[in-house]
Amino acid sequence: MKLRTLGVALAAMAALVTLPLQQRPAAAADLPLSQGKTATSSSDENGGTPAAYAVDGNTATRWSSAATDSQWLQVDLGSSATITKVVLNWEAAYGSDYRIQTSADGSTWTDVKTVTGGDGGTDSLDVSGQGRYVRMYGVHRATQYGYSLWEFQVFGTAGTTTPGTCDTANAAQGKAATASTSENAANSASAAFDGNTATRWSSAFSDPQWVQVDLGASSDLCRVDLNWEAAYGKAFQIQSSTDGQNWTVLKSVTDGTGGTASYDVSGKGRYVRIYGTTRGTAYGYSLWEVAVHTGTGTSTPPVQGGGDLGPNVIVVDPSTPDLQGKFDQVFAQQESNQFGTGRYQFLMKPGTYNGINAQVGFYTSVSGLGLNPDDTHINGDITVDAGWFNGNATQNFWRSAENLSITPSNGTDRWAVAQAAPFRRIHVQGGLNLAPNGYGWASGGYIADSKIDGTVGPYSQQQWYTRDSSVGGWTNGVWNMTFTGVQGAPSTNFDSGPYTTLDTTPVSREKPYLYLDGSTYKVFVPSKRTNARGVSWPNTAGTSLPLDQFYVVKSGATAATINAALAQGLNLLFTPGVYHLDQTINVTRANTVVLGLGLATIVPDNGIDAMHVADVDGVRLAGFLIDAGRSNSNTLLQIGPSGSSADHSANPTTMQDVFVRIGGAGPGLATNSVVVNSDDVVIDHTWLWRADHGEGVGWDTNRADYGLVVNGDDVLATGLFVEHFNKYDVLWNGENGRTIFFQNEKAYDVPNAAAVTHDGIVGYAAYKVADSVSTHEAWGLGSYCNFTSDPSIVQAHGFQVPVKTGVKMHDILVISLGGKGQYAHVINNTGAPTSGTDTVPSKVTQFP
Repeated sequence: MKLRTLGVALAAMAALVTLPLQQRPAAAADLPLSQGKTATSSSDENGGTPAAYAVDGNTATRWSSAATDSQWLQVDLGSSATITKVVLNWEAAYGSDYRIQTSADGSTWTDVKTVTGGDGGTDSLDVSGQGRYVRMYGVHRATQYGYSLWEFQVFGTAGTTTPGTCDTANAAQGKAATASTSENAANSASAAFDGNTATRWSSAFSDPQWVQVDLGASSDLCRVDLNWEAAYGKAFQIQSSTDGQNWTVLKSVTDGTGGTASYDVSGKGRYVRIYGTTRGTAYGYSLWEVAVHTGTGTSTPPVQGGGDLGPNVIVVDPSTPDLQGKFDQVFAQQESNQFGTGRYQFLMKPGTYNGINAQVGFYTSVSGLGLNPDDTHINGDITVDAGWFNGNATQNFWRSAENLSITPSNGTDRWAVAQAAPFRRIHVQGGLNLAPNGYGWASGGYIADSKIDGTVGPYSQQQWYTRDSSVGGWTNGVWNMTFTGVQGAPSTNFDSGPYTTLDTTPVSREKPYLYLDGSTYKVFVPSKRTNARGVSWPNTAGTSLPLDQFYVVKSGATAATINAALAQGLNLLFTPGVYHLDQTINVTRANTVVLGLGLATIVPDNGIDAMHVADVDGVRLAGFLIDAGRSNSNTLLQIGPSGSSADHSANPTTMQDVFVRIGGAGPGLATNSVVVNSDDVVIDHTWLWRADHGEGVGWDTNRADYGLVVNGDDVLATGLFVEHFNKYDVLWNGENGRTIFFQNEKAYDVPNAAAVTHDGIVGYAAYKVADSVSTHEAWGLGSYCNFTSDPSIVQAHGFQVPVKTGVKMHDILVISLGGKGQYAHVINNTGAPTSGTDTVPSKVTQFP
């Protein structure tokens, strides 16, 4: 028994000494519709308290959640039913306020009972509703712990849906299998799924152990047959999963006797696992065969790939009537719409466009549909300026231009942006001005795979990163201008100027993009390059994927459908829009592409994580924004589960133009923004931003402790922008990490020095390399402080790393913006302090 359970129990016994015994309502005598059915939850406190234990009919087992308010438990009854009563048998950690909800599809919910001021014990609730799914949605906990239910019972009348039949064929035979261990090479996991009763899988001689099979696609599961060798499982679970990471218990066996046994199950999944907890002998677990049977007649139709691109994608060609008017109309709506819900993507078919000035506002993307940039040519401009903000470009976020060429009308194009505004795969046949009209403040920015024939003029831009491009010249820089693989880049002069230049980029892979092959939409997926210099086009290496291999996500799409599409083997193309999720998107297949258009935005509701990526090769994440929901998410984006260790060096996962926001558009909460557990991941241009302005902003209102946490080895970040987190903006725990260009502002709203003092240090470093790390290297890093709530704060340092020969930091700086707070050092205890109000950087060119 947990100590908290014992404490509450003792308190309850003490109360009974003086209070009359109250009779709790008894559960109904008939068998609940929910018993033994598939149950899922928003979270489980630990592996010993899964959702399935709340519907197993055993009052000695329980489900318990994480210790936050917005948590839920739901059960799939298998078919629609008329619901008349719900009985909740609470453990000591009960819900004081909660709702009982029903749903036909597991996505859209109807409240059938609202409870306020609950007192725990057993709640027997008369309800009236219809649905296949029934959910307890917790609003407020009664204790400091989570929600905990011994049993969740649903009563009523089952629907009259004709049940499907259970196929006699073995859906698992010959499919890919893995196991926790194998006793030896001859007894591998695949032997349990080969249809041969003379071969077997056997495990190491310890508990727990498991063997699992990948059916290849999500299926309705109806029966599992087990043929045990002499070394059998006494206690085990049959589990299913859609992603191979998050498991649902279909059947719990506690008194197994070996031999051959068949178990009827009800659930859905792509993966089936036999999870042994107690062996029946001194040896391991050994199975001659595992057969999995799937249902017929009840399966969900497959998700269809391809189709139209939705109402917010505007496809144009040179003959489109009033084309300038279309650009102007969207710009008028989006110019100052910093936290609105409008999302737009212009797709320009190949051809020549004359006299166009496409002004690009918030959440607007302009892209060519050719295979190469010069296929779509504009005699005119693609313009970003800052008239909406009185000539200040420091808030020109969330927009993009890609895959086209420009001959600017006056010889120089203007792209005066801040963060999250990539300029990719563009040929400027002229110059490029990165400052707003009037040369007001600007805080960008990012260029990749682009060719600027003329000169690039940053002028008032504080910092900029340019990768794998060519420029005709570069006029100046303010604080931090970093280049890798850029032909024509200025030489490094960081000791006296702003430049850090590396001749090549160690590893890069360009972002996937949509294009037209004749009249057919395809997505081009570029290949990895090593030690690249200059643009990848016109002969970019890579592969083309037809649109029918993508689920085109449009308004109204549910997370359940998105996950079904992924489980089916489809990629994802998010069209412009804002998508609320009630379950985590699980990317489990190697080489999956998740591509957003028009800054498509994902919002996780009810405290779930937004997206999890398995520890597999070659996933491409690109072109979308994750906006934290009102209930705290633990991690908005997780790449690889904890403990990932596979080698992906030949085909890494890439994260490109993926942005995260906590607050600003409204209250948002997330403990971690991005956690990278997989090895070899390439992070190519991201902005992780805890909002310093907008709605829902405050030290605890939009609490977000960590921006980027890297636990994987050999991870590379190129173009890393991370700002305003409550603790470490970047925490790097993995070995052999590298960062090229880092821009940071510390949180403006630190209430006082005490709020960020830890381990005797004032302030959390913007970029922290863990003490355990032996090898790490970084170039071109800057951190700025602007402590508006308490300008007297003196932060100990901007950067903190272990002093080891394998840890090398090049060209780093700290700056006090107008004297609102100061830094005592640049890195560790090295580097001169900042002082005064003149906004002069303090630099270290090499550490140690």
